[in-house]
Amino acid sequence: MTDTSPVQFGFLLFPGFPMACLTSAIEPLRAANEITGRRNFAWRLIAEACAPVRSSAEIGFEPDATLQEAGGLDHLYLLSPPTAAYADPRRSPARLRWLDRTGVTLGAFSGGIFPLAQAGLMEGRTCSVHWCYEAAFKARFPEVITTETVICRDRRRATVSGSGAVFGLMLRLIEERLGRDCMTEVACWFQHPVLPEEDLAQKTPVGRADSLSERLATPVRRAIDLFSTHIEDPLRIPDVAEAVGLSNRHFERLFKQETGQSPLRYYHQLRLRKARQRILYSRDGLRDIAISVGYLTPATLARHYTEMFGICPREERRLAQAG
Repeated sequence: MTDTSPVQFGFLLFPGFPMACLTSAIEPLRAANEITGRRNFAWRLIAEACAPVRSSAEIGFEPDATLQEAGGLDHLYLLSPPTAAYADPRRSPARLRWLDRTGVTLGAFSGGIFPLAQAGLMEGRTCSVHWCYEAAFKARFPEVITTETVICRDRRRATVSGSGAVFGLMLRLIEERLGRDCMTEVACWFQHPVLPEEDLAQKTPVGRADSLSERLATPVRRAIDLFSTHIEDPLRIPDVAEAVGLSNRHFERLFKQETGQSPLRYYHQLRLRKARQRILYSRDGLRDIAISVGYLTPATLARHYTEMFGICPREERRLAQAG
């Protein structure tokens, strides 16, 4: 007998959560219900306390239930900034682990992967981490396996980087419940690309306004991959040129043509951006951060950081925490 009861979704909201991810999750589910004329999907907003939760856009949302009350769920997704902390660091993670034991699919959108991993619920599983938060996440949870794909589903875990990818995950869930025709109609309602592949890599900027990593010439893309995997132990540019099969002069010319920057400058800025992620989204000390991005001293890092971002690391962290 076919189960006609609606699939129950819960969205656990932390202060400062990305509002675009919430609407990107709910709207396709609502449209699927409207298209079919049936309540195939239902959803509730959940919070740790029975009080409005303000989003990153400074708009408050009234929860339908607290986390301790929430039951009858098929899916529960965490939405938060990467700096989120549990209001109740003992009971809330314990409740999430209990929901996991009852068979609920757990997941996270954008920065929500941080509290999900903090609850110990990503051990032995792979997750998608937004490139903006990658350095901070890997430093805090080095044992958790990450992927650069926009959507990752691994044994009742679904993690997603960015609101567009959230919409893509919902399309996939709609297809699995209602078939491809309904999913396609939902996508067309919103002029959204039909069902992106789950292994689609995240789009990342590479310098010039019109440049994305996926559009670069192969040697340049390979060089950037090498840069990205040698942040703590920086490579010499001539060694990178040799590794991608080009003379140093040809490599320098091609790299600047593709990205608008010399490879040395690009590499330098990449390391500083990784440092900035940890300044903004972690509590790590400046010495540890400096070492993690290949600087011998925190003073050198601070000087280069200030030159690039116009503010010293300690001041930027103070302002971020005050906000």
